[in-house]
Amino acid sequence: MVDAVIQDSEYNRFSKGIFSWVGFHTKWLAYENVERSAGETKWSFWKLFKYSIEGILAYTTVPLYLSSVMGILMCGVSFIALVFIVIRALLYGDPAAGWPSLVCIITLLGGLILLALGIMGLYIAKIYLETKKRQIFIVREER
Repeated sequence: MVDAVIQDSEYNRFSKGIFSWVGFHTKWLAYENVERSAGETKWSFWKLFKYSIEGILAYTTVPLYLSSVMGILMCGVSFIALVFIVIRALLYGDPAAGWPSLVCIITLLGGLILLALGIMGLYIAKIYLETKKRQIFIVREER
């Protein structure tokens, strides 16, 4: 496992992700967590939060997929709302002329922009993952 981690040529290393990514069997040791006898931790809430975001960005593209899905959902909802507004205006007249359709059109355009950004982000993420030059596979043991 040590050799596999050392062979990883990434510049920005997220150690907790690398250790699980290499895929070797792990053994968990149970221990009792005790309070520090001296000093205070240097990890504030915001430092831990930034560290977690770094881990998410280093090993997953799920946020980009979520952005694309949110764009599709926004487009779908705004399209359905536009159809509803048009049908309601044709059948009953338009009590608030222009405002609901304007909101739906803005939401539709926002959804399209979010979808386009998600797709471009996925392409850029693939390029980013390729530039990391991670190993395709790691041999656990040789015979």
